[in-house]
Amino acid sequence: MFAKIPSKLTAPFGLLGDEPKLGFRSQPGGIAKLATTRNISDTDSYWNQQFVELFDSASDVFSLISPHDIRRALHEAPENVATLIRVISGRLFNLVSDHTFPAPTNASVSSFASSLIKTSTGTSERNTTKEALNCIRMLQRVLPVVFELEGETTRFELEVLWKRVEVDDDAHGWGGSGHGQESSEEPQFVIDDEDEEEGGRPQSPKATRNGSTKPKKTLPSLTERLFGCLIDLLFCCGFTLPSKIQVDHYKINYVIWEKGVGSTVDPGPSHQYDSNKTEVLRLLLVLLSKQIYVSPSALLIVPSPYTLHFVQKTPRRDVLTVLCSLLNTAMNFAQPGNTTGASSIGSAIGGVAAKLPYNHLVWKGEDPRTALVGTCFQVLCVLADFQGGNARDVVVGSDDNQSFAPTAKTNAFRYFLAKLHRTQDFTFITDGVLGILEQQMATINNLLPGSRKSVSYIVDTIVFFWKMIELNKKYRAYVLESDRAVDITAYLLCYTLEIKDKPQQHGLCRALSYIVQMLSAERAFGLKLSSPVKAQLPAKWHPVGTAGDFMVNAVYSIVATTSGSLNALYPALIIALSNCAPYFKNLSVAAATRLIQLFTSFSHSLFLLSDEGHPRLLYFMLEVFNSVILHNLSDNPNLLYAILQSHKTFEDLGTFTLAKGLRDVRRAQLAKEEQAQAQAQKAAEKKMKGKHYSPDDLEAGLGERDPGGEKARLLEHEHENESQDALGLSGVSPHSRGGESQRESEDDLPSTQPLMSPTLGDIPTPIGQSMSQPSEKARGKMKERRSLSLDGSLERVAAAGIGRNGFVPTQEWVTSWQQGLPLDPIMLVISELYPKLQEMQASRSKPATTGAIIDFLASATLKDVLPPAPPLAPRRFIWSDASIIWLTSLIWGEIYVRGMAPLGIWNSTNVRLFYVKHTQTPQRQISETVSHVMGGLLGRTPSTDVSQGPRLRPTS
Repeated sequence: MFAKIPSKLTAPFGLLGDEPKLGFRSQPGGIAKLATTRNISDTDSYWNQQFVELFDSASDVFSLISPHDIRRALHEAPENVATLIRVISGRLFNLVSDHTFPAPTNASVSSFASSLIKTSTGTSERNTTKEALNCIRMLQRVLPVVFELEGETTRFELEVLWKRVEVDDDAHGWGGSGHGQESSEEPQFVIDDEDEEEGGRPQSPKATRNGSTKPKKTLPSLTERLFGCLIDLLFCCGFTLPSKIQVDHYKINYVIWEKGVGSTVDPGPSHQYDSNKTEVLRLLLVLLSKQIYVSPSALLIVPSPYTLHFVQKTPRRDVLTVLCSLLNTAMNFAQPGNTTGASSIGSAIGGVAAKLPYNHLVWKGEDPRTALVGTCFQVLCVLADFQGGNARDVVVGSDDNQSFAPTAKTNAFRYFLAKLHRTQDFTFITDGVLGILEQQMATINNLLPGSRKSVSYIVDTIVFFWKMIELNKKYRAYVLESDRAVDITAYLLCYTLEIKDKPQQHGLCRALSYIVQMLSAERAFGLKLSSPVKAQLPAKWHPVGTAGDFMVNAVYSIVATTSGSLNALYPALIIALSNCAPYFKNLSVAAATRLIQLFTSFSHSLFLLSDEGHPRLLYFMLEVFNSVILHNLSDNPNLLYAILQSHKTFEDLGTFTLAKGLRDVRRAQLAKEEQAQAQAQKAAEKKMKGKHYSPDDLEAGLGERDPGGEKARLLEHEHENESQDALGLSGVSPHSRGGESQRESEDDLPSTQPLMSPTLGDIPTPIGQSMSQPSEKARGKMKERRSLSLDGSLERVAAAGIGRNGFVPTQEWVTSWQQGLPLDPIMLVISELYPKLQEMQASRSKPATTGAIIDFLASATLKDVLPPAPPLAPRRFIWSDASIIWLTSLIWGEIYVRGMAPLGIWNSTNVRLFYVKHTQTPQRQISETVSHVMGGLLGRTPSTDVSQGPRLRPTS
């Protein structure tokens, strides 16, 4: 009953203060005035009454002001939008230096209550915290529309956001209080800075706040003041930090939010300030989001001036404080036994509720703490990823060992992440990353499907881990030398297996494959492959054997089950296997079989000739076998046995030509045609016999069977297999994705479907080829017709193109890669061991059991036959401009999708960095307003499900 009171009494009695908000949309003095009335004075009461004091939540701002309203005002009265930005920013600057800000917590509660039920005179107690939050929210709403204007940095932005002005020296309120205190008896920061000799750090507004005494001074631009103000607000006691740590009258205290990296002191619980931190960080993200309104081709050439200023001009103290605060908040949330932010009764209840099944269906919206952690990750990823203009990494090292690394002048945030060196910091970060990955795996490995909500910031966690192992060599060495390297890799591969079938997650799959390749290039990683996997993985991906076995099986499952939809992943994954191959020992039978199956698929003629880049995958697979043979031959008898069983496939590669490959393709096509004709003939015979079957019976292939005919068909099928073996197809299964029957090789090894191959129906049929049912005489001459067809249609098959992209192979192209295939070590092993294996099988004195063969291969030594093993030269992941742009678009695409709920920060703006395909969503109902209010009272932020959000892809 109580829930129905507001909807019935709002209009007559003014409960919840809806009349001014409704009038803001409908009356001429509301949002419409921004575009219809020119040159509104900056002293007009319109700005304070309508934009600073009216709203009670972020939902109010984003629902009552649309991007269309701001866009219309920019076209019809741009001076009003400029005044709005200046007035709102100035009000925020003044609030930070106001002695009444932030409002005490009890005063905030009373002000919120008075805003719900207003007095007859319409007066209420002033709430400076609410005013500051409304200023922040207004800037969040307006700036994305300003950023979308055509041009790199428009004249409007230069005039309003970047122009410097001269003011009297006694002017105040331009960038925050400026009275920050580094109140810590022991140093917080333990990050080495090797660039002290670079001289003074770049000057910033905060460096000159108290130093000048001239009558006139040039103030920093509005953007610079906004950055300074936001940093002050992130460390404002009573607003984002506990009031008890305030020193004297200095409300700004630059202390790290939580203990962890850079600090061993915990300022105390600040759960009640999590929402305020999220609001400030969200505005910081909006300022940094200028990147998404730039085309990919211009991203690195014309970098965002906002991000460039923040990573290069922010003082060192602020960089370290912000960086450590974000890092510790993100990592602490998943630490074992973490109680941060759970001191209050409400948060304690929330912590218990979070462990209950289906709790996410009971609690509407997102927990403030979860929202803060996700926003911290987003800011960290954006700052650690940014490279553009003069923020690009510089060349370091000698000529023989050159690499790229950031400096304090190019990107201070990347630089100080690279300078972390304490073991306890590495342990802290690794525990946090592993904790989040374990939480995500727990949502998959659950007896109750869907009972736990997926971790919303899992993408940001993976990207941040990638940045850490990329930037910080010491951290990468720490991870690889610890026992957790295997567990992290297992989690990453397992998560790839879980999301590989979701098109909207393919960008993350690609990132995961690159991370695995980066880790596999390190020797310390290879040495861990003989250890077992201790991570708790879902039952369907439960590891059997060593980490090497799990890696082989995981890569096989990813490649073999995606049918070419993730062809961008295959090179990185197969390269990872090639990097790890020198360290493979005691591979299981299953892993050895999977490697042979991958090789068989990659060596299939239909796969090789369908794309210009496919032979390189075959080359990498041959490198895998060669590395095992040259480094650990006797330690891998199962793989050696599998190679000997598939000797015919290796031998055929040595004599592969374009004509032979096209014959295989054409033969597979004819086999499919014959199968279709046989099915049609069978159906016709049933009709002639007068038997009647239901459609279900025909579809399922039910009905009476002729034993004699069935036996004849089996004999015919066996005869066809023997003829195919004679033509060199043993071990290869030429079939399409239509689910046609597979043929085992002569050694009974399982075979797999050609990867990324088109259906055989896509291959053009020769002109004049009839698809009708042939006569009995024609079927009797099937072999003769087949040979003629093979000889007469090869040119037409090649000219029409085999692959999906119409690639036309030539003999010159085939020769270019076929002659470079590293087949020599494998052929030497086959020539030496296969005859001995045949002798063992032919011997009558001692039966050649599988165990006896494995023992024989384990004791085999070919040191005098095989060439010496070459030095290890792993293929490392190398960054290029294209990969940097791709990752930036992936990061911002995830931020864009997350920003859709609950506010839709960047919605309806002209994003250029990636393409956004929106799905249709139902309009909000009026009753949702009540749930928003109740969600706020329960300490939750209303949100909507974005699991089926827009699909993003970089624009070209």
